[in-house]
Amino acid sequence: MAEPEPFGGPDSAPPVLAVVGRPNVGKSTLVNRILGSWQAVVEDVPGVTRDRVTYDATWRGRAFTLVDTGGWEPSAEGTQGLSARVAAQARVAVDAADAVLFVVDAVVGVTDADAAVAAVLRRARKPVVVAANKVDDAPGEPEIHSLWSLGLGEPVPVSALHGRGSGDLLDAILNALPEAPRERDEPAGGPRRVALIGRPNVGKSSLLNKLAGTERVLVDPVAGTTRDPVDELIELGGKTWRFVDTAGIRRRVHSTQGADYFAALRTERALERAEVAVVLVDASQPLAEQDLRIISMVIDAGRALIIAYNKWDLVDADRREFLDKEIDRQLHNARWAPRVNISAKTGWHVDRLVPALELALDSWETRVPTGRLNTWLTALIAATPPPLRGGKQPKIMFATQAGTRPPHFVLFTSGFLQAGYRRFIERKLREEFGFAGSPVHVSMRLREKRSGPSGRAARGPGRG
Repeated sequence: MAEPEPFGGPDSAPPVLAVVGRPNVGKSTLVNRILGSWQAVVEDVPGVTRDRVTYDATWRGRAFTLVDTGGWEPSAEGTQGLSARVAAQARVAVDAADAVLFVVDAVVGVTDADAAVAAVLRRARKPVVVAANKVDDAPGEPEIHSLWSLGLGEPVPVSALHGRGSGDLLDAILNALPEAPRERDEPAGGPRRVALIGRPNVGKSSLLNKLAGTERVLVDPVAGTTRDPVDELIELGGKTWRFVDTAGIRRRVHSTQGADYFAALRTERALERAEVAVVLVDASQPLAEQDLRIISMVIDAGRALIIAYNKWDLVDADRREFLDKEIDRQLHNARWAPRVNISAKTGWHVDRLVPALELALDSWETRVPTGRLNTWLTALIAATPPPLRGGKQPKIMFATQAGTRPPHFVLFTSGFLQAGYRRFIERKLREEFGFAGSPVHVSMRLREKRSGPSGRAARGPGRG
């Protein structure tokens, strides 16, 4: 029996629930509890979540979209700085939602900030569920009575940390959400998934905002403003793309701490879900070890790759000449990646990303017919045979393409091929068939030795 379509059909989308509240009341912890997994970044300090971040959730067979927001301080609206923009992001999430989950700290009670948020929600005329968080046991339930003063209906006691009352809360959420699904914004088959990754403060969020035509993601001179991956559907070049802004990768994951550690893990997961990665590099600064490591991370993940040299408006003629030499010297493992020079701040040449994305994805999915592949390989081997190994020359009987996304070629051989020769074949594959913007994996399968007269396998050179 086929499973039912959770979203009501291919052309519909699940209803949206915005999660709001002042800083450090446990919104992201509650989001993780609802999702049943640790997906939202949580740390015991206020303000870890800053952008609005979407997740897919399901309860009792009904699907809905959760939008986690930064701590909302209405008093910050109309002012300057990061807090004001966090508040603005929360208000945008409420405007776009079908219902709102208002999280309040039941132990602290109603604060002035809570009352101000409640006033905004009452004016929004959206269904609201009040989650009285941090009610860890039955003796704590009387503390929720003061939350009736918010004027948003009956509070639901819950402990995001321990899970107490989460089922009742989810039932209340389903009652608040509309039954009929909204029309889905995405075309059938889904948009191509693009991850924006790079070091902190290289302009990933600025680029996403420029592409979206709105301040979808917070931008601040302080590095590390983005913590969670942020998805945005963007229309470019006549197509819809799903761009994911990610946290800047500071150092190796095992050496990070706290929220930065989990943010780095989420960046890796975002890369796993993506099809192509745009690695942003600060063109005005020398290439750093982190830049090279991030590029290697994309290659190891088998994703299509584009390198975008941002802040090109800050690069003078001397720097451009030095940059060309720097690229040739340090990016030897990714010379095949398309390079696009852009300025996320001014929007200069960001339109060139679309042809580069299409080229990289086409290469990522390219399949070479077996006949054409082996005709080409026979001529290549005749011109440049494999080097001797142990006094013998290994033979390549034939090759096949085992897969795509990225292209993977298997060479069937009589002996071990040295790594240098395999790299030579990869380079020649690129020269012949393209693959610009895609990793290419070349592996080998050694022919089993035939059995000798005694029935045992005849000995030969060991596999490498």
